[in-house]
Amino acid sequence: MPADDPPSLTSPHEPTHLVFRGDRLFAAGPLAELVQRLQGLSQTDRHGVLLFETATGREIDVDLRGSPSDLASRYPAPDTANTAATSEAAVRAVEALPVPRKRGRPKLGVVGREITLLPRHWAWLDTQRGGASASLRRLIDQARKELAGEDAARAAQDRTNRFLTTLAGNLPGFEDAIRALYARDQERFEHQLTGWPADLRRVAKQFADDAWQSQDAPT
Repeated sequence: MPADDPPSLTSPHEPTHLVFRGDRLFAAGPLAELVQRLQGLSQTDRHGVLLFETATGREIDVDLRGSPSDLASRYPAPDTANTAATSEAAVRAVEALPVPRKRGRPKLGVVGREITLLPRHWAWLDTQRGGASASLRRLIDQARKELAGEDAARAAQDRTNRFLTTLAGNLPGFEDAIRALYARDQERFEHQLTGWPADLRRVAKQFADDAWQSQDAPT
C-alpha cells in the first residue's frame, strides 16, 4: 500500500528514510519501522524496492533475514536502541574510560590533530588572544556560522543528485535537471521535472529545497 500523504521531508520531524517501489513512494519513516514493514512483503512485492536516507539521498541496503525480533535487534528504534554492541558505541565507551589526570587545563572534549600551516600563519596565530588553538577554534566557529547557508545548499544539491541518479537517470530531462540543480536555477530544474512521476517529482523538489539559497545570502 503506498504511503498516505507522508510528512514533509523538510519539516523538523521529517522521516529519516524513504522506501520507493519503482517510481512510487511506498513508505516514509524511521528505519526501524520501515525494515519491519519491508520484511512483511512477499519476495514479489519486494521487487524494485529501494530504501533511501533522507539526510543524504543515498540508497542503502538492509538485511531482512530472520524474525521481527532479529530485525529489531539489528535496526533498533532510536528511543530504545541498545547501541552497546555497535562499533560507534564501542568507540564512545573507550573514550569514556577514565584517564589519568594531567596537570594543566582539562581538554573539555578537545581532539588533538596535526595541522600544517605556513610560517606567516603561525606567526599571526601566535599574536592572537588565547594562542593558536583558541584562535583557530574561533575562526572555524565564525566560518561555520557564515557558511551555514552555503553548506546547506551544497548538501541539498548532493542529496538530490544522489537520489535522482538512482531513480531518474533514464528519465527525459535528467541531465538538464542536474545542471540546473548545481547552477541553482530552480525554475529550470523544476521545468525539467515536468511529466515525471508525481512522487519522484515531489520528493526531488523537497530534497532540493535548500539548494536555491544564494551564495551571498545572509545566514
